[in-house]
Amino acid sequence: MRYAAVALAFSALPALADCPDAPNHSARLSELITAAQIAPDEETARRLSAKMWQLWADAPDEVAQSYLDAGMSRRALYDFSGALGEFNQLVRYCPNYAEGYNQRAFVNFLRKNYDPALQDLNRAIELSPRHVAAIAGKALTLIGLGRDAEAQIVLREAVKLNPWLNERHLLTGDKPKPETDL
Repeated sequence: MRYAAVALAFSALPALADCPDAPNHSARLSELITAAQIAPDEETARRLSAKMWQLWADAPDEVAQSYLDAGMSRRALYDFSGALGEFNQLVRYCPNYAEGYNQRAFVNFLRKNYDPALQDLNRAIELSPRHVAAIAGKALTLIGLGRDAEAQIVLREAVKLNPWLNERHLLTGDKPKPETDL
């Protein structure tokens, strides 16, 4: 009887093959990154970043979107354990969706679980190489791990994509400046 209940529970879960590919927003993301690179001021860049977040948070289907939204809601309520549960389900369901890894990394970062956060950020960046937020998150995670020199390299990569990132203030040495005279 117990095995039947377990089998029934697993049959109710979506199969990995059920997750479609994430929407391809690469052309629009490139436009937004280019616009951020030449943004005249921080407020304009903030609006562009918000549009980037809309693209990254556009999950492959309703099931994935529900996991993502639930995880983000739980995280906002400081229910990190619940958020991790939602993001774990999202990653299992959609293993090729970068934002699942990025969000799970953020929760682990907030919990100071830097090693699993870094693993997830590396996977998110592998899946979405121009995911500015994941790259900046990787830099912050490397700082948390005490790997400051490596963090500076990664942070410069993020700031190159979006010179207005809040994290730009963590750069040391010669700091790139946003283009303001274009």
